[in-house]
Amino acid sequence: MLYPGLGNKTAPQKIPSRAYSASNRASSGASMGTRSASGLLALATIICWVPPAASMEITAQPIVTALNGTDARLACTFNSCYKLDNKLFSMNWTYRECENCSEETFITFRLKVINLKLEQFKRMEFTGDTKKNDVSVTIRNVQLEDEGIYNCHVKNPPDRHTGTGKIVLRVVTEVPPERDSTVAVIVGASVGGFLAVVILILVIVKCIRRKKQQKLNTDDPKTDEEGKTDGEGNIEEGSKH
Repeated sequence: MLYPGLGNKTAPQKIPSRAYSASNRASSGASMGTRSASGLLALATIICWVPPAASMEITAQPIVTALNGTDARLACTFNSCYKLDNKLFSMNWTYRECENCSEETFITFRLKVINLKLEQFKRMEFTGDTKKNDVSVTIRNVQLEDEGIYNCHVKNPPDRHTGTGKIVLRVVTEVPPERDSTVAVIVGASVGGFLAVVILILVIVKCIRRKKQQKLNTDDPKTDEEGKTDGEGNIEEGSKH
């Protein structure tokens, strides 16, 4: 359409309000869908990353007591948000003699389990199964010098947190004697039996006394007049009614 004074310029075309509204809704919905997908992805990442303790959990027995000359298993297992990938997974077993002593690695995992076979740890053996989230080790023929603090360190990317399990090993030269409770059982049984007999006797005596008392109450007592007779067995006149 031509307008006077505007030359050959055409009037701007108006977009129908309904079409504009539908277009707006479509673009807005697409934008919201993209934002929602991004939000869910971020939320999933946060769940596994924050806090770190929720993504990597280590389970280990705090104190292990072993008899000198026997085998001792130091159990250590882990839980992770992600499936184990040998190319990324790493694990180290370390030892230190005391809290402030230096830490030394004796078993590690780099694509496979590697026992460093150091002289001090030559009796150490990996007895876990990484496919089952088990990284336990066993000390063969435990000696007194094996006492100390053992730590299993586990990292399973993309977990950002490295889990650590601490185990204190104590070695004893003899098994503590078991408390013999035989004497206590005998004494307890004797005392209990004696008390039972005493209680039974008291109950019997009480029953006998009660029966005698009931018998006396049921018998009618004879009056003095009925009991008075003369020498020949005749009732005296004074007692006759």
